[in-house]
Amino acid sequence: MAMQAKLLSVLQNRTVTKVGDNKEVKVDVRLICATNCKLSQLVAAGSFREDLFYRINTIHIELPPLRERVDDITELAGFFLKKYTGKYNKPGQAFELETIEKLKKYNWPGNVRELQHSVEKAVILSDRLKLYPSDFIFRSDESTGSLAIDGTLEEMEQKLIANAIRKNDGNMTSVAGQLGITRQTLYNKIKKYGL
Repeated sequence: MAMQAKLLSVLQNRTVTKVGDNKEVKVDVRLICATNCKLSQLVAAGSFREDLFYRINTIHIELPPLRERVDDITELAGFFLKKYTGKYNKPGQAFELETIEKLKKYNWPGNVRELQHSVEKAVILSDRLKLYPSDFIFRSDESTGSLAIDGTLEEMEQKLIANAIRKNDGNMTSVAGQLGITRQTLYNKIKKYGL
């Protein structure tokens, strides 16, 4: 909350004071914010300042998750392929048609970042000119397939986390990666559910 107050002050006054200095310096900034939380709910809960919320909420753009923008996957995958074939000096690498179909069918719980890292990993590990579906292995396919869908959302979340912990032999970094959440979020949920 203290940092939010400082940010609000900078946005309103358009000045900053450097650490160890007492002189204000004028700044000209444009702020772009991104979140995966509902800020209006955080404001209601008292964990986000209402005045800061209204200050940054000038233009609001809702970006749906990648799984709801299947048509974007081909273009994004192509962009990342070009980037990483250049970076790792593997010119000429391309996707096999079936590979694009596999990428389109996947749920992408980690959104664009997961797609980016999946393409980078495939480029690094493949010595062929074509990237095949077998170059893309998604762990969450097997982790979610074995769970029966019954109970409340919280009960399902608890089962999913417990299942991921078991499958990854307690390696929390792997568990968080499989679930597409940060380690801190994972620890908070483990504490919440008493796992």
